[in-house]
Amino acid sequence: MLKQLSPRLDPDRYRYVQIEPSNAAQLLGAAIATFREDEGVSAIVPAAIADQADVDGPDMARITLGVYSDLEGVGLTAAVSTALAEAGIACNMVAAMHHDHAFVPAAQNEEALLVLRNLASQQR
Repeated sequence: MLKQLSPRLDPDRYRYVQIEPSNAAQLLGAAIATFREDEGVSAIVPAAIADQADVDGPDMARITLGVYSDLEGVGLTAAVSTALAEAGIACNMVAAMHHDHAFVPAAQNEEALLVLRNLASQQR
């Protein structure tokens, strides 16, 4: 799978936020992902929407791994997160039905993209 990694940088910025009753309608409608935890519902929303709702948090960039990922596949998340960690880049992985997505600090988006492109080229 690493050979076909094909990382793509999303031009939008995203923010992990906590959903509260006061912002639920605005944020849940814009969320690209949600997760229910014991402490409440977390969501990933466009940073511009989070700004409108006056919700702070670090801006993240999304890098979509173009390879079709298997939810039962082994090693893709580990390889990607390890490569980014070795470069000193924080990474939050989100797996979806067709692709995995790496959320990295927005200020390091280009560096992270280069790391992932290099990871793929090393496999060829």
